[in-house]
Amino acid sequence: MLSSEQFRAHFPALQRHVWLDTPASPPAALGVVRALQSALDAWLYGELDWTEWDRAPAASRSSVARLLGIAEERIALMGSVAEAAATVAKSLPPGRIIVPAQEFRSNLFPWQQLERTGHEIVLIPARDGHTRTEDIVAALDTRTVLLAISDVLSIDGHRADLMALRQATNEVGARLFVDATQSLGVLHLDMGKVRPDYLAVHGYKWMLCPRGTAWLATTPKLAEELVPLLPSWKSTDPPHGYFGGPFVPARGAARCDTSPAWLSWIGALPALDLLLDLDAEQVERHCVQLAADFRARAIDAG
Repeated sequence: MLSSEQFRAHFPALQRHVWLDTPASPPAALGVVRALQSALDAWLYGELDWTEWDRAPAASRSSVARLLGIAEERIALMGSVAEAAATVAKSLPPGRIIVPAQEFRSNLFPWQQLERTGHEIVLIPARDGHTRTEDIVAALDTRTVLLAISDVLSIDGHRADLMALRQATNEVGARLFVDATQSLGVLHLDMGKVRPDYLAVHGYKWMLCPRGTAWLATTPKLAEELVPLLPSWKSTDPPHGYFGGPFVPARGAARCDTSPAWLSWIGALPALDLLLDLDAEQVERHCVQLAADFRARAIDAG
């Protein structure tokens, strides 16, 4: 496992800056830039091998599966959280969908589009600037098919009580969709305890990947119910064909894979390798302590 000092050595920007904006976008790691530069050089000089580039997305699925502690078959390759949410939205049965009113729009607008198809969208207003767990729980009933929520919301840093929300959704038979973009990679998520029905994450924040790499994880049963939002040559089992039909969806969540922007995925692999070299629980303790120290000293400084 990498120490904090060894991890920091992968980021040349930290020799120049105290970087506080990883929740928006982190500086690049050396390995990420080197992988991208190698690919760009191959492209520039006509030495690229697209079949090699095309292996990167599937390799990232394996890495994310290890990071989450789940089977690869449960993970679909996406380009954004909005794409993941829209994919799930397309696959939902009729009913009510509960969403905090101040959710990030990528985890809000895909659900609101379902009003056109007869779903009831219930927005939970914030109280005193925060969405309260008890208000969400109170809105859940047996008509609810899905609760969509961010693990951590970037507008205020509030961390959802996922265990309480999982219990509440179980009691009414609703599904739980979690956007982990503002937490995965810095906060430990125990998939075995929380057991979200769907988990979406974009890789360009705490997971240190280039923008354009995202993943949707679901349960084995729900994976088979997913309807591809953008069916393409990547939506079938390998080896992938190119021309003609019929369309036979891939087994598991891979049926919802979309055609990858190769360079983003090439850069994702070394970033994920870095995360897999860290102890997730130790990272959370370290980062939460840093946040507490910063907050305390900021208050002291007025």
